[in-house]
Amino acid sequence: MKNCPICDRRRFLFTASMGTAAFFTVPGAYAEELVKTAAQGEGPFYPDKLPLDTDNDLILINDKITPAIGEVTHLTGKVTDIKGKPIRNALVKIWQADSSGVYIHSKGGSREKMDKNFQGFGQFSTDLQGKYYFRCIKPVIYTGRPPHIHVAVEKGGKRVLTSQLYIRGHEANEKDGLFREAKTKEARETLLVDFKPMKKSKTGELRAKFDIVLGLTPNEDEVG
Repeated sequence: MKNCPICDRRRFLFTASMGTAAFFTVPGAYAEELVKTAAQGEGPFYPDKLPLDTDNDLILINDKITPAIGEVTHLTGKVTDIKGKPIRNALVKIWQADSSGVYIHSKGGSREKMDKNFQGFGQFSTDLQGKYYFRCIKPVIYTGRPPHIHVAVEKGGKRVLTSQLYIRGHEANEKDGLFREAKTKEARETLLVDFKPMKKSKTGELRAKFDIVLGLTPNEDEVG
């Protein structure tokens, strides 16, 4: 442990998520086909240069001790096919604006207002049960868009889903053109996430759960 404090921190974060962030599901709970997660556009601010640290903790960069500003959120979920079968070794990627609405993309907002302690991008490979975990911040509203987190899933080096998650009940959702591209109530429901206070947290941390449902084969969900 003393040889790799960064690795220890990452292992701790994942272990903590397994125990405290409502990470488990009931085996055999999927009796019928699930609704596939609605595809959404990638947007213009996917990092044009990936940060040096691309792990699943967006709050701390490498071995820095100063955390990012924002409401710390433990984002968990499970990647499955429409039959509920877990998809392991799927690479889940997320990227989002910082607490000032600035992306790490070079044209993603004011560099002066940018939170230099926010990683802005992270990735995590699902485990044997299709589970993933990130520590990020609750998304904020910024000009023209409701709060959201961009999500992408890759399998075998191929992008199989591009989407975005939104805060359930936020008043700006229904006014957003991208959100409205999900035409049905069922499709929109796949994009909405509850951000709830984490029990026993003394710092106001939140938990959020975003399950991702793909088609039976990767090609069914490929986004051009």
